[in-house]
Amino acid sequence: MDEQEYRRKYTNLRILKSVQDYLKSDTDSPTALYPLRVPDDLLYQVVREKGSEAADKLLHHIFKMGLTAWSEKLYNEAFGSEKNLEAFIELVKKRTKE
Repeated sequence: MDEQEYRRKYTNLRILKSVQDYLKSDTDSPTALYPLRVPDDLLYQVVREKGSEAADKLLHHIFKMGLTAWSEKLYNEAFGSEKNLEAFIELVKKRTKE
């Protein structure tokens, strides 16, 4: 594995770990990015029927679903299998010790 591929995989590993930690957490993330574009009527109807807190929870749930799907795709593209992931983690540990 050349250095460029190692760095790419290492970056993907850090992203996947960050996503995993975020999805496991029940607390709000300290980072927020605006503006978030959503269908107007979706937001309007949910706020009208259930309130702004319910709309916020719904949007967060939708975001988590999308993030989960995206991270699974990234995992498959970067590593392809658990065996490949474990082998790369061992390589990272070996390089860290050196």
